[in-house]
Amino acid sequence: QVQLVESGGGLVQAGGSLKLSCAASGRIFRINTMGWYRQAPGKQRELVAMVGSGGSTNYAESVLGRFTISRDNAKNAVYLEMNSLKPEDTAVYYCNADLRRMYSVQINTYWGQGTQVTVSS
Repeated sequence: QVQLVESGGGLVQAGGSLKLSCAASGRIFRINTMGWYRQAPGKQRELVAMVGSGGSTNYAESVLGRFTISRDNAKNAVYLEMNSLKPEDTAVYYCNADLRRMYSVQINTYWGQGTQVTVSS
């Protein structure tokens, strides 16, 4: 069984910073893309940032210059450094990974349980 576990959410004032962490565990052969998504109340889940196995990154326009995604392949982990937070960044943040399990040829997508980020004005 593969699990993704997030940590680091919380309550912060506008202009503040938070760092989210996500670690994948289980019988993993290889992780391709890892990313962070978020879902605000009444809205659809949206991509925040993603990072490929080679380190290439992609960001939502709304977080460019404020958020930084990184990963540690040795730890099967992905991080999201969030600076200059705004109230509109308030959402549940989900970790995501496209990976191949041991003894499998399929690449499947896995999700974490989500962590709440609340930015007060």
